[in-house]
Amino acid sequence: MKRAIFWLLLLAATVGGYLYMNDFFRQPPIQITPTIRPGATSRLNPDAYPVTFMLDGKYALTSIKVVKVDEIKTNKYARPLWHMISDSTSVPTKWFIYGQRIQGMKPSIPRATPEPLQPNVPYRLIVETKDRKGQVDFKTYEVVQPGN
Repeated sequence: MKRAIFWLLLLAATVGGYLYMNDFFRQPPIQITPTIRPGATSRLNPDAYPVTFMLDGKYALTSIKVVKVDEIKTNKYARPLWHMISDSTSVPTKWFIYGQRIQGMKPSIPRATPEPLQPNVPYRLIVETKDRKGQVDFKTYEVVQPGN
């Protein structure tokens, strides 16, 4: 009887270890689609087209951060250009525009404003919820003035 219990516990531990090591318990990352809309303009980014981010579902975000890809490659704690955090419970969101105010979120540094994005510079958006994360690299393009 003791041998049977031992082998059952060993089997359960082996199966549990296999599932844990192969990420069967981890939620899949949030899928994010960045979109640039030529023709639209933004007061925040007068030299570059605004960027809209579409998520694969509605999420109560706890953090939104944008950093330069080159900086994050060399510095794990790269300075964010835009960093919003949830002050309690954010409203579930399916999409947002770079720099916009999101209900239930505030700048991580009080009164901080998003920095303008530069055309043709690679950036990384990192979003988090209580139990999921997602990220996507993107860049925006220089505004083309009519007649140029």
